[in-house]
Parts: sequence; structure tokens; C-alpha cells
Amino acid sequence: MTIQRNASRLLALVALAAAGSAMAADTDYVDSMSREHAGDSATASPTAREVPAAPVSGKPVVYGSVSGRDLSGWLATPGDAGSIRGALIVIHEWWGLNDNIRAMAERLAGEGYAALAVDLYGGASADRPEEARALMQAAMADKPAAQANLREAHRYLRDELGASEVGSIGWCFGGAWSLNTALMYPDTLDAAVIFYGRLVTDPAVLAPLEVPLLGIFGARDRGIPLASVRAFEAALAALGKDAEIVVYDDADHAFANPSGQRYNAIAAADAWRRTQAFLARHLEPATPRDR
Repeated sequence: MTIQRNASRLLALVALAAAGSAMAADTDYVDSMSREHAGDSATASPTAREVPAAPVSGKPVVYGSVSGRDLSGWLATPGDAGSIRGALIVIHEWWGLNDNIRAMAERLAGEGYAALAVDLYGGASADRPEEARALMQAAMADKPAAQANLREAHRYLRDELGASEVGSIGWCFGGAWSLNTALMYPDTLDAAVIFYGRLVTDPAVLAPLEVPLLGIFGARDRGIPLASVRAFEAALAALGKDAEIVVYDDADHAFANPSGQRYNAIAAADAWRRTQAFLARHLEPATPRDR
């Protein structure tokens, strides 16, 4: 009995230490994003001001509920869609679901995909870095709620919208959650695009992953250091995963964000071209209505 009690206590201490380590890592992550966005604001970048390549429609939708609370997002669809095939979970930056993310959902819809911009901040968004920090910190403190939110988004696109293929895309905070979505659905998500989100490099965690990945990063990004990008790339390569990792030498963190002043025109344009090509390989666009 004494041995069993001691073993239980040891397991509890190990679990407590692991939880403390995870909390410390999350705090470091929030701190690093705060440093990267110091002096920044949530104004629309040229990425968000681009007109969709084809007519689209957009509307607010309730895509599920978590703990009795409705989840409200923005659904953009191709204007001439007869049936939806490829769909995307669009995950916002640390600023939250704002008009710039809605505009990006519409750009993606202009490429033929249904794009659901989700809200991981419970209806709030930020204009200033200190506001974004508080919102991101709260979201990171309740990861099960964020995971449940993304599961509802996946279910909505599959079951209610009827999409046969679903991918994810996100920037910054959303880039990390795009990877997390792939890890949540390691053999059923059809594609994931990660714009400079926090990475997972543990081979044991990455091993079940069968989702094709496109990772886009800036070599000058201090929040997502190049060393972690290369470790992520090496781990995926060693496991034989389908992953394309692109690093832009002259780009900083958030260089292609829909919001903020870190825009890098050359890198952002090439990243969008690569994103279009990647999605075209893995997600089928909508079927046009008969004319």
C-alpha cells in the first residue's frame, strides 16, 4: 500500500511539473509575440486589401457551441458555387477575428474554397499590442476550449456545409493553431498552412501526422527562431512527412499578416503564390453552378 501511495505521489508530482513547464512555455510564447508586435497595430496590411480573384459572398455564421456558448465566425464562399468541396478553417492572428481576417477568408473563397474564419477570442479583438497580449494569454490558458472550438469548425464544414476536403490556415497565433489542428486530425485533415506559428519538434508528437504541411517563415523572426524552424523541418524529414518548409531570408515575423505594419511585399507575394499552389494540390475547389 505504501509503495502504491508513493508511486501515486510521484506521478502527481511529475504531472504537476509537466503542467508547470507547459505554462512557462506558454508565457514565454506570449512574451515573444509581445516583443515582435511592439509598436504594431491592427491596421489592414496590403495582404488584406487585395480584391478576391473571383466574386465571393460572405456572412456571419454560428458554427457550433462550446460549454453552451455559441461560436460566431465569418463564412466566405465562392459566388458561383454549386457545391462546396474544398474548405478551410481560417485562424486569426493574435489580434483576433477582425475585418482583415474576414477579408483573407474572402480572398481564399475567391480561389474556390469555402473559408470559415473562426473566433478563438470569444467575440473580442484587439487594436493595440497590450490588448492582443491579454486576449492571447487568456486563449492559451484554456487550450481545451480552443481545441473544442476548432473541432466544431471542422464538424461544421464537413457535416453542415458538406465539404469533402478540409484544410486549415493561420498566421502568427493562428499559425500555431493551424499546426495544432493538423495534430488533432492527423489522418483526416487534408492540408495545413502554417504562417510563422509556434512549432512542435518532438518526433513522438509528429509521428502520427499524415497531413500535408506548408510552413512559411521569416529568417529575421525572433519570436519563431530559425533554429526551431530547422528543427521542425528536420524532424518531419526524418519521419518521412509530406512537408514543404519555406524561409524568406529578408522577412520578419508577421511579414504576410492581414493586420499590422510588418508587411514584406516580395516575400508576402511569393508566400501567397505558394499557398495557392499548395491548396490547389490538396483541396478541390467548388463546383460552379450550371449556367
